Amino acid sequence: MEPYDADCRGQSRVPSLVVVGAGPRGTGFLERVAANAPSLYGGRRLDIHLVDPYPPGAGRNWRCAQSPLLWMNSPAQDVTMYTDDSVPMDGPVRHGPTLYAWARDIHSGRARLPAGVERSESPGVARTLRSELGALAPQDFAGRRVLGAYLRWVYEQVVASMPPGISVHWHPTTAEGVMAPGRGRQSVRLTGRREPLPADVLVLSLGHLEGELDTEHAQLRAFADRHDLFFLPPDFTAETDLSGLPAGEPVIARGIGLAFVDLMALLTEGRGGHYTGSAQGNEDELIYHPSGKEPVLHVGSRRGVPYHPKAGYDLTGEWPPLPRFLGPAQADELLNRPTPPDHLRDVRPLIGKELGFAHYHFLFTRRPERTRGGWTGFEHRYAVAGPGSPEMEDLLATAVPDPADRFSLDAVDSPLSGLRLPSHDALQDHLRDYIRADLGRTHDPAGNPGIPVYMGLLSLVRQLVRLGEAGDPDGSWFGLLSSYACGPPSPRLRQLLALSRAGVVRFLGPGMTVEADEERGIFRAGSPSVPGAQVTARALVEARLPAPPPERVSNPLLRNLYEGGAVTASGAGLVRVGHEDGRLLTRHGGSHPRRFALGPFTTARTSAFAPPHSGGPAFRQNDAAARAALALLIS
Repeated sequence: MEPYDADCRGQSRVPSLVVVGAGPRGTGFLERVAANAPSLYGGRRLDIHLVDPYPPGAGRNWRCAQSPLLWMNSPAQDVTMYTDDSVPMDGPVRHGPTLYAWARDIHSGRARLPAGVERSESPGVARTLRSELGALAPQDFAGRRVLGAYLRWVYEQVVASMPPGISVHWHPTTAEGVMAPGRGRQSVRLTGRREPLPADVLVLSLGHLEGELDTEHAQLRAFADRHDLFFLPPDFTAETDLSGLPAGEPVIARGIGLAFVDLMALLTEGRGGHYTGSAQGNEDELIYHPSGKEPVLHVGSRRGVPYHPKAGYDLTGEWPPLPRFLGPAQADELLNRPTPPDHLRDVRPLIGKELGFAHYHFLFTRRPERTRGGWTGFEHRYAVAGPGSPEMEDLLATAVPDPADRFSLDAVDSPLSGLRLPSHDALQDHLRDYIRADLGRTHDPAGNPGIPVYMGLLSLVRQLVRLGEAGDPDGSWFGLLSSYACGPPSPRLRQLLALSRAGVVRFLGPGMTVEADEERGIFRAGSPSVPGAQVTARALVEARLPAPPPERVSNPLLRNLYEGGAVTASGAGLVRVGHEDGRLLTRHGGSHPRRFALGPFTTARTSAFAPPHSGGPAFRQNDAAARAALALLIS
């Protein structure tokens, strides 16, 4: 679809739906509009205006114009944009291919690359994409630009499937603000356009947000400017200019999640280094051969360890009913107390008990040789024992003889807490051992004990959102969920091990600290894991995505809405929405009748795509939002 340039004046009699954000979440919402419109909208006319400076379908994060070194972190067979019978929704199911099935169809000639990719990308990029699609296997982690081509194809299919009378117009620009007299029809101002877009319903699907620097980062930027240093605040790695990081020089990287994995790839293979050996086999058989152009990355974080690898998770088998100890009834009881619940006193103990329940169910059903007695008796005693009580301690000592098999919330959240080693070299050995063990657990044929903790965390999401400040006061619980659910492919951690052995990556450990040494004009970093030892560098990179609270967000439309009182922020810096259909909530306790918000910047954040037959929470919310929007448009 070509950009929309027509003047919107004279269209006031046609209902108008404005969707700001053309990435996968906006596309998923449009798919649900197309699916529900035949039964709910009755052949009426509708103009849908899609506003995004980046290509529709892929959006900013997944567009085809990025390095092939940047991967997805889900296998190709586990990515779909289409609903199935597992999604609990009121709208109709419309089946479609997974990323892998689509790639297979492209390779066999049963399908074509999306027209938008063929027209907008150079012939070389389209040719390379066809090659990558032809080589893709079900368990492969495709490049992000491959997913971008799939998403653009889905978008084009969705537009083509709209009922007669419904038109979709793409505006490749930025939405700056909303004018809304009373609670009626709104007008959305666009950059570079004199006339605003009329909007009977406004849907925000903005993805991850950028923001102004916070106090710490502003001070670090000023320090770097004074001393001619390199400082990179949280940013989108694919768009970052890394040319200022010189070869062979130390670079301090704060953050060891997915943004660091991208940074690692761009500064190693992206600078001409290469691997020999297999990234799929033994953890130590992969060898990195430096090009000599790489900097030396000194990396640490609060936990000090990478996210758990995602490949190899087996989600089949018997699982306990979750949530059990922090479900809707328990959340209702906390919310109905005369005084607001406190996170440390009221919520964290229930989180620990919930995750422990999932852990011990796995132990009794998958590793019974490591337990004593039966699950039924254990389950009853566990349910009535208070978290940390003498009764709980006695139960665990009897039923789980090895202390290493007992669940510890502190150990899950901070696996290296209390670690003290004599030198940085000893720390490198320790971290490599930790990563090897994590990879081994991930691919253990007897089952991965991290899966039940992950599933327990997933079961808590809705209640933590409902509990607001008491549920997740600083975003750490969703960070913990990300460490289990959003980890890198196993080959990436094998690459990390190879880079560590080659001396290109050096681990700093947990509890990482960063200081600006004004006297020496240099950055310093350290960790309590090696007392007294520090590294110095002329470059500091914040290896993480921006996560600004709404009052610091740089997106002009969201800032306009926030300043107008239509949006409220949680303690985690997220926009509050109704969990079921994404209605935008106001500071005054109600919901806006004509505004919705979907995606990771909201309190109902879920992934825009999902594995087939997994229930797809985003699909459910997209369907509810689409049905609510269509009902508003005919009211």
